[in-house]
Amino acid sequence: MNVSLTPELEDFVTAKVGSGLYGSQSEVVREGLRLLIERDQLMASRISELRGEISEGLEQARRGEFVSGEELRARIRDKSRDRRT
Repeated sequence: MNVSLTPELEDFVTAKVGSGLYGSQSEVVREGLRLLIERDQLMASRISELRGEISEGLEQARRGEFVSGEELRARIRDKSRDRRT
């Protein structure tokens, strides 16, 4: 596989190898790809968690377990005020 990098990315990779942290340009690229995979997995996990929370909230709303908009605004104001003090 051949990969083309912008001059800025190539300089970055070269600097990482020059720092002694990596033994080769391939090691730098592999580390970058590992981090990308890790980030994607974390993002997928967060999305899944959010979907679960949304489902839970919708179920609560269907059961009538929700607060009015006015009460919600008051709670948000209170929290905001508490954080400032």
